[in-house]
Amino acid sequence: MKNILQDERLNMLNHSCAHLLAQAVKHLYPKALFWVGPVIEEGFYYDIDLGDEVITDESLLKIEKEMKKIAKDGKKIIRHEVSKKEALEIFKDNPYKIDLIQRMDEKNTVISYYTQGDFSDLCRGPHVESVKELKHFKLLKFSGAYYKGDKNNKMLQRIYGVCFDNEKDLDDYLQELKEASERDHRKIGKNLNIFITHDLVGKGMPLWLPNGAIIRKELENYIYKKEQKLGYKHVYTPCVGTVDLYKTSGHWDHYQENMFPSMKVDEEEFVLRPMNCPHHMLVYANTLHSYRDLPIRIGEFATDFRYEASGAVKGLERVRCMCQNDAHLFVTPEQIGDEFKKVVELILDVYHDFGIKNYKFRLSLRDKEDKEKYFDDDEMWDTAENKLREVLNSLEIPYYEAVGEAAFYGPKLDVEVKPAVGPEVTLSTCQLDFLLPRRFDLSYIDNEGNKQIPVVIHRAIFGTFDRFTAFILEETKGALPLWLSPVQINIIPVNNEYHLDYAQKLQEKLSNYRVELDSREEKLGYKIRESVTKKIPITLIIGQKEVDNNTISYRLYGSEETKTVSFEEFNNLLEQRILEKN
Repeated sequence: MKNILQDERLNMLNHSCAHLLAQAVKHLYPKALFWVGPVIEEGFYYDIDLGDEVITDESLLKIEKEMKKIAKDGKKIIRHEVSKKEALEIFKDNPYKIDLIQRMDEKNTVISYYTQGDFSDLCRGPHVESVKELKHFKLLKFSGAYYKGDKNNKMLQRIYGVCFDNEKDLDDYLQELKEASERDHRKIGKNLNIFITHDLVGKGMPLWLPNGAIIRKELENYIYKKEQKLGYKHVYTPCVGTVDLYKTSGHWDHYQENMFPSMKVDEEEFVLRPMNCPHHMLVYANTLHSYRDLPIRIGEFATDFRYEASGAVKGLERVRCMCQNDAHLFVTPEQIGDEFKKVVELILDVYHDFGIKNYKFRLSLRDKEDKEKYFDDDEMWDTAENKLREVLNSLEIPYYEAVGEAAFYGPKLDVEVKPAVGPEVTLSTCQLDFLLPRRFDLSYIDNEGNKQIPVVIHRAIFGTFDRFTAFILEETKGALPLWLSPVQINIIPVNNEYHLDYAQKLQEKLSNYRVELDSREEKLGYKIRESVTKKIPITLIIGQKEVDNNTISYRLYGSEETKTVSFEEFNNLLEQRILEKN
């Protein structure tokens, strides 16, 4: 999807179209007062004070019609530069513009406004030459917006729109918006009862409903089994820690702005943990270790808390409370290559199972000039970064380097995945760390009896279960594969009087699966449509033929074809689909 802000021509078109919108609104609502109308990634918006008038869907159609009329008239868009005093006089009837002008520095700011026909608006520009260029636009939606974003101020009405150079680009973009809307995990999550948010709980604190809990548990079971086979040992640690714990780790100095405020309990000061590595350092330190014990792989499905600005919070994708698929590998320097390679191979294995193909590797490095953000040890950083390069090169995995994106304690490998819609997201990470083992005085005894400091590899395959679930919901539009679906099979008897008993026996025989039996007194067509709406992978339709022949008739989600098979054949189908993760 195009980013309007990053395209110079589209930026100017949409900036100009915001003025076209304002002019049309002024024609239809003469008392309207305007605040700001910036360009955003998706197009533009304008915040408007309409007094007692309220924008509706019908209003948008009227405004669009007026905008087209103005554009057809083809007036030139003319720039004027004025003094602060002149600007205050020109916009004296609009308190919102007066506030903007009064906050301008007259010595260092060129104050400009643009005129098109009977309408003038304060603006830096630039704009297109005439309104004639603004023919291909669409008003998308409207909402409320507090003046200056302050809930104590008046609520203004915000109208969103987008503009392109031609009808095709506009149509393509609107189709992309439609596709994005259909894939929005927040909408899917609501429709399929996967998760909710509630103001009483707080922004960015999702509540996983029973359907969502099944999905999350299946993901946990899936990755737990893979990690278990690779020798991971799982632990449980508290989701709080003392401030001293994070001062020891360095997070208090380098990560505090992303943490929740501390809280005093008795004589101790606690903070909600933003990550799990300090706890895992102490788990390792609990026991004396020989080089023969390493590598030690400590895993945890851990709830963490990080401060996200309220404007950035989004469904399960950007949250303040999250569950990480986290692990820390304690290795000797000689083991770095093999263990890092195994992590990359695990990532690729998981992506294969989930059909994730469009991704790239980013090697995040430190900025050598930034001595505040990054631990100041050139030798440690050079060693760590070169180790990761060596492994990636040996695996012949394409990657690119991003200077200044490393964690404060070491370089990391991020896997950026391109979803079906929207910008790239980082799902998996793997970080090399020479620092935290020093801070926590970790050690092991080498083969000569000397004490050595282990190296730590931080890794998260799913990233967080929250973000990964959001990603999978959007990739599949909520039509999850059989193994992951909250309800795997829906059994619908055609007539309860004659077919319910057989349907109940089938439900019992399929008790190893997540099965629903729809025995409501509703029409068959209605119940089938509802099964499709719920995106249940397999629907069984049980009528007299099935009862008489002791068979099963099933329909897969997305297909209108009904197949009839024996129970054994059907059970084999289920086992095969689950084995193949589809």
